[in-house]
Amino acid sequence: MNLSYIIIDDDQESVLKTKAIADGFSELDFVASANSYADGLNLILEHSPKLIFLEIDPVDKKSNLSLGLINELYRYLTVIPKIIITTAKKDLAFEAIHYEVADYLLKPVQRIDLIKSILKLKKSAGEDEVFIAKNPVLDKISDFIEERETTDLDKISETSKKQIPPSFIQKGISNMEPPLVLCIKSYGDYRYIDAKDICYFQADNNSTDIHLNNGEMVTAFKTLKHFEGILSHPFIRIHNSYILNRDYISRIHTGNAVCYIKNTATKIPFSKSYKENVDGIISDFANGNYLEI
Repeated sequence: MNLSYIIIDDDQESVLKTKAIADGFSELDFVASANSYADGLNLILEHSPKLIFLEIDPVDKKSNLSLGLINELYRYLTVIPKIIITTAKKDLAFEAIHYEVADYLLKPVQRIDLIKSILKLKKSAGEDEVFIAKNPVLDKISDFIEERETTDLDKISETSKKQIPPSFIQKGISNMEPPLVLCIKSYGDYRYIDAKDICYFQADNNSTDIHLNNGEMVTAFKTLKHFEGILSHPFIRIHNSYILNRDYISRIHTGNAVCYIKNTATKIPFSKSYKENVDGIISDFANGNYLEI
């Protein structure tokens, strides 16, 4: 298993240290490095690497390196490269989990830690290959899970149940990703919010107001940039003060630079600096089950 890789890090010394360790692995083929969000994104789209070493807490904040880069990749790529976070802070690990990164290595990167990461990638690839090669019922499992998502479990055909071993059914069901839940914690108060119920986030100085589909508003003592860094599709930033849930958009008026929220009179402005994100939303709608009149 050979993996082409790139390093995205604003600290050139860290780039060289990571590369020096990675060069000791015959499985890793270095492609290039970048020191900023924009250059890193361009490298990924140009070279399609299998693996990315990504810094998410840069020394130079102007580099804009963050977990948001992963979110951006979903706009352009069907298959996201394996991503190994390399940073000096432990407290960003929980946020990284939400982005399904392959691993999280603390700087300075140690050779033994990278060995463990590569072994995990190998094992994962090996298990996938064996599973596909030795399990002809894989397609039936996929059909079963798809059927389960669209019907009640009791209504699934007995034929489907008999064709698939119970252990396979249970494994398939357990691997289905649960819906995202946000926990807003404040002085021992734990407030749980289903992400699918959030219409939009609105900045309020150093806090953020979370607007729900039932008209309720919850305040979180985190900045809007914090939420931008940890949330992925369908949450998209369209303004310095707003992150919108794409699923609640009923109308986009590019002339007036506003988005309308479903079943409300709320209009959310979007700014020129985030116009590209709004264009991405329009394109996303057009690529779905879509009919333009």
